[in-house]
Amino acid sequence: MHAKKVHIVSLGCPKNLVDSEVMAGILAESGYLLTDRPEEAGVLLVNTCAFILPAREEAIAEILRMAAWKQGGGGSCTHLVVTGCLPQRYGKELEEALPEVDLFLGTAAVPHIGRHLDALLSGIGKRRRRSAVGRPTFLMNAGHKRLISTPAGSAYIKIADGCSNRCSYCVIPSIRGKARSRAIDDIVKEAEGLAARGIRELIVTAQDTTAYGLDRKGKPTLSRLLRELAAVKGLSWIRLLYTYPSRLTEELLGTIAEEEKICRYLDIPIQHSDDTILAAMHRRGNVALIRKAIAKAREIIPGVSLRTSLIVGFPGETRRRFENLLSFIREIRFDHLGIFLYSREEGTKAAALPSRIPEREKERRRNIVMEEQALISREINSTLIGTRQEVLVEGKGELSGYSRVARCRRQAPEIDGVTHLKGGNPETGTIVACRIIAADDYDLFAEIL
Repeated sequence: MHAKKVHIVSLGCPKNLVDSEVMAGILAESGYLLTDRPEEAGVLLVNTCAFILPAREEAIAEILRMAAWKQGGGGSCTHLVVTGCLPQRYGKELEEALPEVDLFLGTAAVPHIGRHLDALLSGIGKRRRRSAVGRPTFLMNAGHKRLISTPAGSAYIKIADGCSNRCSYCVIPSIRGKARSRAIDDIVKEAEGLAARGIRELIVTAQDTTAYGLDRKGKPTLSRLLRELAAVKGLSWIRLLYTYPSRLTEELLGTIAEEEKICRYLDIPIQHSDDTILAAMHRRGNVALIRKAIAKAREIIPGVSLRTSLIVGFPGETRRRFENLLSFIREIRFDHLGIFLYSREEGTKAAALPSRIPEREKERRRNIVMEEQALISREINSTLIGTRQEVLVEGKGELSGYSRVARCRRQAPEIDGVTHLKGGNPETGTIVACRIIAADDYDLFAEIL
């Protein structure tokens, strides 16, 4: 029985998490038992990210940690499997670097995970290669039964895979392939299934959600998709991630404003706010376009909560250009902000650029930005004190006096802080009304109404 038990570790972004959930569903249908305890599993599976150096380092560390269970760590593990972006990017190179791993599988292997594990456990192909990496063409559909691993009441829905933007710093197109959108009917069918399973919040994700449909016949729009998702019975919230500023059309913004279920929340990764840096990054548009898109979003969607992500330390980011970024942050006042240190990735056009920034200076700049953002976030959060908010309850609270932890419409999971609740014990996965009574840099504190 131990050989048929599988423990899955999912690393990286929500899109990768969906792949892990699909693999878990396929394995469950194939007769495998899923366990959250690695010491119980016969097979340990690590689904990896390889976007930037810290992601690769995390993946290697986790693989070695799982290998310890296999190599006399007191567990039941007999096989270690590594899937996802790391094998897709490095292929057979990993076989020599990580001899502890029995099998490396690329992203195209997701729908075939049951067959791969069956062959591995039966000893078939023992003398054959340890890696199976094909072209990154896999695109999930509603027929794939997922085992949802997010907190009760919330789930991601991946509307496309791959990316065709070709930013100069990014390896995603080479790992995940060109952008491939799912059909609207197929996405809606999956959403209906998720709602029937008790999902209240649907989080729409892709590498670039605003590129949805550009590759399909008839070019279905993201706006049309969102309206059809909003019509799905049982869903209460729909949240949109990863929107490209140059594709924030008035039609899309109008849909968000008009549909009650769609959270007034926009994730707009702008990456930088200096025209020279944006051009070197091969980003479409300039600072004027970004500023216009944000102004239009705030005009059409009153009270919209804005999130962005930035890269500091890109080659050529002089002190003046970094100051431009700081000034922009102070001017725009994003509700939420995440930041990455530029990672020089082989195979990208940016890797050949001169004027590199030392790692220590990158870290210093990140700290400056986050200190600035903490002040902005606290000020914005403070304006919410006394307001009534809807929150989705995620689980038991960890702070004294606050029985539950939740999120309001302006907070995406994992990245935007939480709302701590007092005054009751609502069930996990339910949506309740509360009043905000306090705030800090990132979290809100509320009492249930």
